[in-house]
Order: sequence, then structure tokens, then C-alpha cells
Amino acid sequence: MIKTKKRRYDKKKFRTSQYQKFQFDGEVSDEQLAFFNENGFIHYENFFNAEQVEKMLTSLDEVQAKWVAEGVEKMNGVPIIYGRDDQGNKIVHRFAFTNLASPYINSIITSPGVKSLVKFLGRKGRVGELEKDGAVVNKYVNASGSKMKQMGWHTDSPREFFYSKKLLPMLNIGIYMSDSRAEQGGLRILPGTHNQNLVKLLFKKPYYISNKPDKNEVRIDAKAGDLTVHHGHIWHRVATAPNAGQVSKRIVMYIPVICGKYQPKDEDSKSPIYFKLRGLAKK
Repeated sequence: MIKTKKRRYDKKKFRTSQYQKFQFDGEVSDEQLAFFNENGFIHYENFFNAEQVEKMLTSLDEVQAKWVAEGVEKMNGVPIIYGRDDQGNKIVHRFAFTNLASPYINSIITSPGVKSLVKFLGRKGRVGELEKDGAVVNKYVNASGSKMKQMGWHTDSPREFFYSKKLLPMLNIGIYMSDSRAEQGGLRILPGTHNQNLVKLLFKKPYYISNKPDKNEVRIDAKAGDLTVHHGHIWHRVATAPNAGQVSKRIVMYIPVICGKYQPKDEDSKSPIYFKLRGLAKK
């Protein structure tokens, strides 16, 4: 692992000109690792081709149709979030363990290229195929019946406290199934905050409640087929799309990369407590 000196987030502000997009050539390079260690995220262009993205979307449509028809409420104890699109159709907003419902998506998250990204964790780790919430797909749309238009400021790591575990480093790999630009609202991050102390990790912002823009935030502009990796300690949010309807639709799959004791979930697993926290914070 290439180590970088830990620093206070606000001492050295991230500049837009520093936002590089990389190409993946089969393995993580030293340059890419250094960029990630400094900023807490990395963005690869065209990690997946158009045919692969189309197959992912087709698989997702099939899973959605099945879950809506059968009224599936949970996958391995993790609640499925439903809502309505701009046409009033019932849709799945948040898919959990999508890889268990789609053989093709499972082949994507277990592919050698994706697994090689574990290197960003900086220690021995694994793709959480059967842990956490598995392969999660978030489908955002700005519509009157939507239950997912935005997501307030948060980090991914403190959920470990709800499992009574030690706070360990983790990653989230984001696979873009649609374009994500200003028109879709999209992901905003605070680069470098993965190096913050525990107090700021827990209390820098009110979790999930605040979606107020931060002067230091960076918008992740991505195209379908792009892939991002962000550290679980980094502060991020999802902004509401400025326009309603189909133009606001944004579909991203997130895969956890974790370390520590192997703890797979199954159909008898209990629902995570942190979903109640998110539920209280919904608007």
C-alpha cells in the first residue's frame, strides 16, 4: 500500500482541476492508488462497455418486475424500497442483494476486474457478495410518487456501530448503469474526508437529515459504464435532480468491499437498525 500522511481535511482543499478520470487496464496502478489514498475516491471511465450496461439494465428490469409482482419486502433481512416513477408505475428504488436475484449481475460483481479493486482497501479484504446489503442498486427519480429523490450527507462506515462491531475501513464500488450529470442531481463528495478523525466522522454533519450544499463538495459526473470507488469514511450526499420526470432518472449499483470477520446474511437475518434511522430522516 502507498501510504500518505494523514492531514486535516480543510488544510488543503481539493481543486476541480485535480479531478482526474482514469482508464482501467486490468490492475490498479501506483498512480491510481496514490490519487485514491490522497482524495478518498477514484473514477474510471468506460469500465464496462455498452453491451454490458444494457445486459445489466435488462436484468434489473426482470428483477423489478418479479419483485413488484410478488411483493418482495426483503432480501436477506434488508428492506426493499418501492415508490412510483413519473408515470405513476410502481418501481423498486433500492434493490438489495441484487446479485442473488440476477445471475448476470452476480457475474459482474465477481469479475476479476472488480475484485482487483479490493487493493484500494489497503489490506486484505473481499467483495461482500453475501454480506452487508450485497449488491445494492439505487434508482433515483424526481417524481411526485418517488421515495428516492435525494440522500442527505452521510458516510458509509458508522453503520458498523449498529452491528456492535469495530469500525473497520471499507469501500463502495459504484457501477453506473445510467449517465449521472447535473440533470440527474447526482453524487457529491467531500474529498479527503476519509482521513478525518472519529469525531468528525460521526458528527461533522447530521446524518441523512442535511442535504445542504457544501462549498467544498465535488460533483461526480459519470456516464453509463463508468465505475467509481469511494472510501467508506468519506462524506457524501445525493442531490435532487433540478428537473422532474425521465430526465432525472439515475441508476447506480454499489458493491461493498469489506474486511474483518466473514458474516454472510441469509433469509433469516434480521433487518439492520440503521434503516430505521434513515426512515426517520426521509422527507
